[in-house]
Amino acid sequence: MPEFVGGLPLHPLVVHFVVVLLVIAPLGALLTALWPAVRRRFGWLAFAAAAVGTVLVPVAMSSGENLASRVGTNPLIQTHEDLAGLMFWWSLGLTVALGALMVVHTRAARKTTTKVAAAEEQVDAGEQRNKTPALVMIVLAVLTVGVAVGTGIHVFRVGDAGSRAVWEGIENLPPQNGG
Repeated sequence: MPEFVGGLPLHPLVVHFVVVLLVIAPLGALLTALWPAVRRRFGWLAFAAAAVGTVLVPVAMSSGENLASRVGTNPLIQTHEDLAGLMFWWSLGLTVALGALMVVHTRAARKTTTKVAAAEEQVDAGEQRNKTPALVMIVLAVLTVGVAVGTGIHVFRVGDAGSRAVWEGIENLPPQNGG
């Protein structure tokens, strides 16, 4: 993996993709879990954002380790690295919870459209079976909301630690290029 792209370190470039996706994904997950109209239209899109963000987290971590080896380490960078190590698990949890919610939703929607086309007796017989997917949807929605909130908070914590590692103490640096 290259350490630089166009003269810039790869880490901040990848991190910005991760930050955008892992802010959109929890917001989309919250709306998907709580608002059925959003779930029908944009649920899979929120899942895609979470999945791509999850895939990019290890790339960001690897490029961050490469950057840390060049600039050295200090307590601020160490804090950022420690928090970033948990980011993969939060994003993976969000992806799994949101994916499970969308699978159950999609299966329930398919069964509903099939039953509408079926005879009236079959719809009545299926009412008892419809309670189980509703309960599963509620549990998955609550789980998705919890993981989405946790992921959003953790993205903020990692980003805050990273920006502190970059910008705290910057006033002590000598001017570059004459001023």
